[in-house]
Amino acid sequence: MTAMTFDELRMMMREAAGEGDGVDLDGDILQTPFAELEFDSLALMEVAARIKQEHGIEITDEVLGDLKTPQMMIEYVNAQPAVR
Repeated sequence: MTAMTFDELRMMMREAAGEGDGVDLDGDILQTPFAELEFDSLALMEVAARIKQEHGIEITDEVLGDLKTPQMMIEYVNAQPAVR
């Protein structure tokens, strides 16, 4: 299983919720809180579902609430063993 990349996460974010007005997902957003990117809990749950589908990594609701930035999410996913 290959590691999740930032570009892959960005694609999942776009597919899950698109881009809000004034939000540029193409910029340097690794450290930008999801809230500032206009990603609510429902959008993040959709991203988590896509991660499970693509990588076999389940992100519980409790853990998802602790992942505040794209970088934190990527680091968490890449640190987990894939379970299919």
